[in-house]
Amino acid sequence: MPDKRILILNHQQIQQKIDRIAYQILEDNLDEPEVIIAGIMPQGSLIAQRIKQVLEQIAPFTCRMINIELDKQSHTLQFSTDEDVNTCSNKVVVLVDDVLNSGKTLAYGFGVFLDVPLKKLRTVVLVDRNHKSFPVSTDYSGIALSTVIKEHVYVSISESGEEDAVYLG
Repeated sequence: MPDKRILILNHQQIQQKIDRIAYQILEDNLDEPEVIIAGIMPQGSLIAQRIKQVLEQIAPFTCRMINIELDKQSHTLQFSTDEDVNTCSNKVVVLVDDVLNSGKTLAYGFGVFLDVPLKKLRTVVLVDRNHKSFPVSTDYSGIALSTVIKEHVYVSISESGEEDAVYLG
């Protein structure tokens, strides 16, 4: 990480964003019996786990999680999941990633569910950078940053949560 970095969100602010996103997901899905949180590994899965923990405390519906590993270097969709994606059939799926930059990762994430009849698919990112190359938008985001393309957003999410931070560098 470069020496010149600017702290955008600290641990407490990240948790506040996650709490707010969880409440938005709750409001959008009050009548659902189950919601699937699909985290794109590695960072998206950690954020998804945090959202799931908040939803388990506040939501009347069951909340399950799926981890998605994408090969972003491949020119075709290559992915693996820790659970069969067909278990998402006729359910609400919330796809979670850390940063939306070009939109390619979320577009690949959509591809995971193309052959599965979903009730609805929603997207969550902690940071939306507004540099989309793909026609992708988010339903819930923690913060929207207007940055120059050369800048990089570093998201540090740990399992304990104590070292969470978002930096611009």
